[in-house]
Amino acid sequence: MTVRAFRQAADAASPIPNIITELPGPRAREIIARDAAVTSPSLTRAYPLVAESGKGYVVTDVDGNQFLDFAAGIAVAATGHAHPKVADAIAAQAHQLVHIAATDFYEPRYLELCERLAAIAPFEEKARVFLTNSGTEAIEGAIKLARHHTGRPAIIAFEGAFHGRTMGALSLTNSKIKQRAGFGPLLPMVYHAPFPRVRAWHQGTGGDGSAELEHLRKAILGRLVPPEDVAAIVFEPIQGEGGYFPAPDAFVRGLREICDEYGIVLIADEIQTGMGRTGRMWAMEHYKVEPDVITVAKGIASGMPLGAFIGKDHLFTWTAGAHGSTFAGNPVCCAAALATLDLVEGGLVENAARMGERLRAGVEYASEECGGVHDIRGMGLMLGVEFGSHDEANALEYAAFERGLLILECGEASIRFCPPLIVDEAAVDTAIRLYTEALASLGYPIRPLPGLDETGG
Repeated sequence: MTVRAFRQAADAASPIPNIITELPGPRAREIIARDAAVTSPSLTRAYPLVAESGKGYVVTDVDGNQFLDFAAGIAVAATGHAHPKVADAIAAQAHQLVHIAATDFYEPRYLELCERLAAIAPFEEKARVFLTNSGTEAIEGAIKLARHHTGRPAIIAFEGAFHGRTMGALSLTNSKIKQRAGFGPLLPMVYHAPFPRVRAWHQGTGGDGSAELEHLRKAILGRLVPPEDVAAIVFEPIQGEGGYFPAPDAFVRGLREICDEYGIVLIADEIQTGMGRTGRMWAMEHYKVEPDVITVAKGIASGMPLGAFIGKDHLFTWTAGAHGSTFAGNPVCCAAALATLDLVEGGLVENAARMGERLRAGVEYASEECGGVHDIRGMGLMLGVEFGSHDEANALEYAAFERGLLILECGEASIRFCPPLIVDEAAVDTAIRLYTEALASLGYPIRPLPGLDETGG
């Protein structure tokens, strides 16, 4: 079956990519040119997609080209684009109350969302919640909470981490040098320890995290900063921007033991991994380890600007005025988040687990004979594929775009699949086929999928 015939067959079943113009198309080129004249040059556009609309897991650009979205706005569109329940909740709330400032007044949607998040927090102790506008603000708030509660100044983060771009969160970030260059001095007394980068597919390298724990104990806590000065250890259960590296079980347990030994607050950054993406509500549930604070954003409100840090009750020793926000917990954003939680808890977590298994199996099958693919890793609908270089990953990302598949780079040489949690078999199978086409177009030897000829043509 040719690619065109496959697409036509797939189109009959569900709305799958349909490229009708060259990329970028004429309207897209015009908008890109105008954009270059007025927007900040700090923005890093992956490829020339100019989105016009979205429905489910399909995005349509301004020239009418349709794309299968396996990027989801960097794992944000958890329920897909324009989910009717989320869109209806947003519209209804916008007609009722847009803003009141929850820092100064009470608001029922704010309370209801905090209750819902506290109820699903991944620890046994009673939880408290502070809503934010974004993931980076959730990290900032978590840092402040840990410092205030412990009375200690130091923070430990990890090499390869990404926690945000405001000054405190940026101080913890260690993903790419261009994110930090020119912004010093950053937050003092932040120390970066090595993070275990396990490559299990074929290579079986990277260990179990014990060497990194030993370095943390001896080189960081033993030479650079006394543990009694450390307020928090902040880590991602799966490093996101750093390359989709899941932490080994023993490493996460070891972090918990260190924190318990020295009274350090363990902060799990689940901004990308939370809200069901890994096949559990929280990635920490895979490890059966309780953090003290968890940060969440991205998929929490299906694209509306919202985040939160959720912590154990005993940590909230600060008093009124110690922390606040004008816009955070906006009623419209909270309405979107409540509708999103209904959907995530109503079956999308389980769907992420099932479709994640299908996606991984297909990508592994397609990549089996491709020497350019060095590793495949992740959990649920959070799958990373590592190539030999940044240029190779970048070329694959663009080749996928040309064929109607939206994926994104991450880390030093990887691409990531992080689709909406609503994806079904048709979407996953088509993503695998388009990924295979992209590999073939770049000259990689591939294992042909059933129904796809060896040339991808």
